[in-house]
Amino acid sequence: MPLIVVANPKGGVGKSTVSTHVAAYLASQGKRVVLADADVQQSALGWLAIRPKAAAPIKGWNARAEDGLSLPAKADCVVLDTPAGLHGKVLKDIVKTATKVLVPVQPSIFDMAATRAFFDDLQERKKAQGLDIALIGMRVDQRTVASENLKDFLAGLSFPVLSCLRSTQNYVRLTMEGLTLFDVPANRVERDLADWQPICDWLNR
Repeated sequence: MPLIVVANPKGGVGKSTVSTHVAAYLASQGKRVVLADADVQQSALGWLAIRPKAAAPIKGWNARAEDGLSLPAKADCVVLDTPAGLHGKVLKDIVKTATKVLVPVQPSIFDMAATRAFFDDLQERKKAQGLDIALIGMRVDQRTVASENLKDFLAGLSFPVLSCLRSTQNYVRLTMEGLTLFDVPANRVERDLADWQPICDWLNR
């Protein structure tokens, strides 16, 4: 069963936004999806709790529970939203069964500094496991110096950068309704869906 891990040691970079969108995209393709939440805030499961019944179904899984965990037997893929501070043995334990790892990064000097050691850890895991690892720029305003700094930082890494997602209220509004870009008419969010297309292509590989 494919396991897609969304990870970054820095909090507040958009891991839950990416996780819920990945899960909703896969569900929109007719896949039976489990959205697993290992974060203490349980934001992904909170979002799932308000998801409309008419939306493409996604099963939730509390990955922080200490016992009694068992993934649904009938599932095509699992998307795992991870906690902040992920590194070392914890990182190794989480990604050792992963198929893909998706890393959201924000255009902030603090965020970029916090991820350097994390990328070193990921590089070791890639060599050991042959992991498929990719990056996403989050809340990017192409007109800013911060955006250019982020692009330079990402270009210096050995992982592909799939896309840079702009900062837009579409994510805020839809999240409050338990929805994503993939749950509403495409003409309402056409620009943002275009940003997601390379990510969707990567997920489908």
